[in-house]
Amino acid sequence: MSHRHTISVLVNNQPGVLQRVSGLFGRRGFNIESITVGESEESGLSRMVIVTTGDEKTLEQVSKQLYKLIDVIKVIDLSSNPMVARELALIKVNAEPSARPEVLGVVETFRASVVDIGPSSLIVQVVGDSLKIDAMIELLKPYGIREISRTGVTAMIRGAVK
Repeated sequence: MSHRHTISVLVNNQPGVLQRVSGLFGRRGFNIESITVGESEESGLSRMVIVTTGDEKTLEQVSKQLYKLIDVIKVIDLSSNPMVARELALIKVNAEPSARPEVLGVVETFRASVVDIGPSSLIVQVVGDSLKIDAMIELLKPYGIREISRTGVTAMIRGAVK
């Protein structure tokens, strides 16, 4: 049975690592829903957080294959633990001055913020889990969304350090 997985991959910060890791997922038939990459707490190492869907057995195989890549240091299935996952989205929405109070009501409800005001649009920043961002997008659709930019999910296991 297919499940959604959030995987953390600690890698050497080298050219081509992202391509090799994402290629491995593709060859195994896993679609990457989101991938974020950034520096980790250790100099010279980067952390990739990958959200994908697949069954446990295939995920186990992908994990073993990842360890065979020379620059992969550690692979953790974050979603098999209690975790904190967040994503950031910037949403440019139509907002003529007359419609702004309504749009601002949605922004307030989601504890989001307006980061830019144009003559006929607003850019809204929202941070939260993917479901929260999806819900906000749905509520802003009637006003007319001009553009959306999402970061992808980043995540950590709660509590004790692993």
